[in-house]
Amino acid sequence: MTTLLTIIIFIISYCLLMVEKWNRATVALTGGVLLLICNVYEWEEAFGFIDWDTIALLFSMMVLVSITKKTGVFTYVAVRLAQLVNGRPIPLLVVTALFTAVGSAFLDNVTTVLLFVPVLLSLVKQLQLPSFPYLVTAIFSSNIGGAATLIGDPPNIMIGQAVDHFSFLSFLNNMGPVVVVVFGVTLLILVLLFKNKLHYDERLAQRFMKEDANEYLEKSQLLIRSLSVLFLTIAGFMLHPFIHMDITTIAVSGALLLLFTTDHILDVEEVFKEVEWVTLFFFMGLFMLVGGLQTVGLIDELARGMIWISGGDLPFTSMMMLWSAGLISGIVDNIPFVAAMIPVVQELQGYGMMDVDPVWWSLALGACLGGNGTLIGASANVVVAGLAASYKEPIPFIKFAVYGIPMLLLSLGICTVYVLFRYLLPFLS
Repeated sequence: MTTLLTIIIFIISYCLLMVEKWNRATVALTGGVLLLICNVYEWEEAFGFIDWDTIALLFSMMVLVSITKKTGVFTYVAVRLAQLVNGRPIPLLVVTALFTAVGSAFLDNVTTVLLFVPVLLSLVKQLQLPSFPYLVTAIFSSNIGGAATLIGDPPNIMIGQAVDHFSFLSFLNNMGPVVVVVFGVTLLILVLLFKNKLHYDERLAQRFMKEDANEYLEKSQLLIRSLSVLFLTIAGFMLHPFIHMDITTIAVSGALLLLFTTDHILDVEEVFKEVEWVTLFFFMGLFMLVGGLQTVGLIDELARGMIWISGGDLPFTSMMMLWSAGLISGIVDNIPFVAAMIPVVQELQGYGMMDVDPVWWSLALGACLGGNGTLIGASANVVVAGLAASYKEPIPFIKFAVYGIPMLLLSLGICTVYVLFRYLLPFLS
């Protein structure tokens, strides 16, 4: 009976998250508390299921970006890049893709789109360009760029915390090459698809070029300190294997250092108000929901099922994980899916599959790139859709899927070739 109740609560919570009519943190936490009410586990166990390393890492990055944002540096860079291409539509599309992809790799994709999309919407409005091509480009690029690093996309953060020997450089080394290829192919296709729909208005472009980007930039001690600490923190991530310091410790140290050095300039309470608390509590509730599945043994059964279907064959298991993660993440938010799959992959080792690294990389690639399939495939998509709607530029669900699903399938095809040749050739003979 307990197992059935747990499954029902998990499925209902998942469905409510999909329809997005209620706050996702409220839904996830309610599901977790219902498991407590049904005596699936006790409070001590529930807190044990929450991955506090992931929560602390996300919180620290939110604090760093929240303070840096106040200097206007992100808006300044976006406007300057647009002026470098003289406001021309196709180069602006390329700049949008590059800015979003790089930002998503080193700041995380949700934060990047929150910072950049309002600026982007203002730019295209000034140039009287259709917003849809640029919004689609921003979404695709944020998910692709975020896949490249440990901190770029929430699924990567969760996987990085779950596997002790995965570092920031591990993600760059294993995810970076295929991400560059997928990004290049995607950008080329987007340019070809939209080049005849974007028209250059020289009069509007000249007016835009006269705008002074320096007006957005606050040249002060805050700018110097926030950028210094942000770059220092990212450098710490890259040097993580050599300085033998945990990624979370580096992020927390960076956030605290910036808070201390800017304490007399900014009100800490105001900084904390800008932290995305909904996202943090959503993760907590999500970990509790998945913990319920672990408690009743369903995760063990899923792992046994994968071993049974694949016969313990590593290449088959990796391909199954890549495509299931990609296709399912195209339909539902990739974060709940990855939260459910992490303990499954961990259990695979207990059933005789010793080298599961290819399965981990397949899960990361499928989940991150699968998010491009639909508007609800990843958190960054939902954020961009919400921002666009608030600017009276809504993104139609079906119209997005017409572009997203083919891109998803193409990305998974490229990743299939990559995973096979990089990790699985020795196991195919």
